[in-house]
Amino acid sequence: MNLSKASSLTLLIFLLILVASCARVVYEPGMAFGPSEARWVEKTMAAMTLEEKIGQMVSWRYNGKFVNLDSDYIESLKSLIVEQKIGGLILFGGEVYETAHLTNAVQELAKIPLLIASDFERGVGNQISGATLFPPLMAVGATWSEEQAYLMGKVTALEGRALGIHMTYSPVVDVNINPENPIINVRSFGEDPEQVSRLAIAFIKGCQENGLIATAKHFPGHGDTDQDSHSLLPTIRGDRSRLDKVELYPFKQAIEAGVQAIMTAHLQLPALDPTPDTPATLSPLIITGLLREEIGFDGLIVTDAMGMGGVTTLYSPEEAALKAVQAGVDIILLPPKPDDVIESLIQAVRNDQISEARINISVKRILEAKARLGLHKKRLVDLDILDEMVATKEHLQNADQVFESSITLVKNEGSVLPLSGSTQKIAVFSLSSDPGGYFAGRTFIREVKKRCPGLINFYADAFTGEEFIQEAVENSSKADVIVFALFSSLSAWKGTVDLDFRHIQLVQEAAANSTPVVVVSFGSPYFLKHFSFVDSYICAYRWAEQAQKAAAKALFGEIDIKGRLPVSLPGLYPAGHGLALSKRGKAP
Repeated sequence: MNLSKASSLTLLIFLLILVASCARVVYEPGMAFGPSEARWVEKTMAAMTLEEKIGQMVSWRYNGKFVNLDSDYIESLKSLIVEQKIGGLILFGGEVYETAHLTNAVQELAKIPLLIASDFERGVGNQISGATLFPPLMAVGATWSEEQAYLMGKVTALEGRALGIHMTYSPVVDVNINPENPIINVRSFGEDPEQVSRLAIAFIKGCQENGLIATAKHFPGHGDTDQDSHSLLPTIRGDRSRLDKVELYPFKQAIEAGVQAIMTAHLQLPALDPTPDTPATLSPLIITGLLREEIGFDGLIVTDAMGMGGVTTLYSPEEAALKAVQAGVDIILLPPKPDDVIESLIQAVRNDQISEARINISVKRILEAKARLGLHKKRLVDLDILDEMVATKEHLQNADQVFESSITLVKNEGSVLPLSGSTQKIAVFSLSSDPGGYFAGRTFIREVKKRCPGLINFYADAFTGEEFIQEAVENSSKADVIVFALFSSLSAWKGTVDLDFRHIQLVQEAAANSTPVVVVSFGSPYFLKHFSFVDSYICAYRWAEQAQKAAAKALFGEIDIKGRLPVSLPGLYPAGHGLALSKRGKAP
């Protein structure tokens, strides 16, 4: 082969590789809006019927698990997309390949590309098994690191877009200033509006610079309540001055930084709208007057789920949807009986309860968001590259770094930590305050047992009888150190994130004896209020397996402990407190 032929062959191979690599791009990073996008929006709107416009303003749920194409489930989805012409779907759980496959299938059904969203507060793994899972935002707050917040947003965007998801209902920018908050709590970055803003903006940039719409929630702020809006309508009592300094501050900062969507809260705020029984979601004074006109937000406004008690205890689904649109909302999420809600909104326009011009404003915003995402050019994803895009080593390492960096050592009296599995007899109590959470601490106990083969361990949940607990206490009487791993999940309609009284009592009784007691919170950092006199207290912020592994490493001095509290523990420790402990050894 002569030199010219060899050069030509080399060039051909290079071009083939280049073409192949270009063909494997899932989407163009960032979200541009130029003349071609504007033309598509204008042309699409001009051809839409009133029914199609109303449909664009409603989003319904779907699940990314395997289901046969002739199932009733698929038929119901098909009806909403083809007949009711809904404009978006919201993913609730699933598997990687099944989600991408089903997402492509529903996109092919839609006349106008669907805007598909999900709640990725803790990364794509928050909803999709096998994808990268991060800790809750309060753990990110404990790292105090904008870099880690940005990487979390970036990883979420890359994996979400690979699966065909365009929008995440995160970050939570609520400022958690109420320790009794049963629904925000560890979902918040912290209690300082400045810190919340700083980390939220980094997360938002990580998302949106990599093609995923971020959503700041829950406007005007859900951090100062001890009630759950899934069950009823909470009231935020702060005056306007306080609201400006605390609740509203992170939203204003996020908007200034370019966040593309805001989610409303089902909260009553008399300082902003004194009308009785009026959730912020349904308030023209709050949505149009404050958010649109005063603050100047021109992006997408989406409701929180319209099946929540903060709305349904006061209004019918049809009445609530109309009030939300009249207030200035663009997209209605998960209305009960979506078919009836769509029909009622169509009739509301025809009956002059709301103008079609008002509908057009929201539809234009929705179509512009879809065009900015490039959905008018490409709405399907490449199933062949999912194993290259989701849960990569780099992504998993990014998540592990946050889990480990967030571990916060609040107390360590007498230098109880680090523990020594070779010289100490250790007892571990895994105590879950959730019914059915009996084995919540299985990973933690397994990890401790690797380091301490003679471990004494015990599991209990909210149903475990007193006699079994007392027997476990007796079995641990000869231990050199007792470790309590405490679990209480944060979930809708639960009403509290606190601990079972018997578990509190057990820790208190153990701490009153001479044996050193270590408490690890795999949930709310505020648990310490019940037993402030324990020897050592660690916050891991979540019960995820990665958090349990990181906590075990921390106990035995295998990682540097450097997290700092993103919230104050009233009467005990201020925000920013955290004891540093350098690693002393390697993992087994």
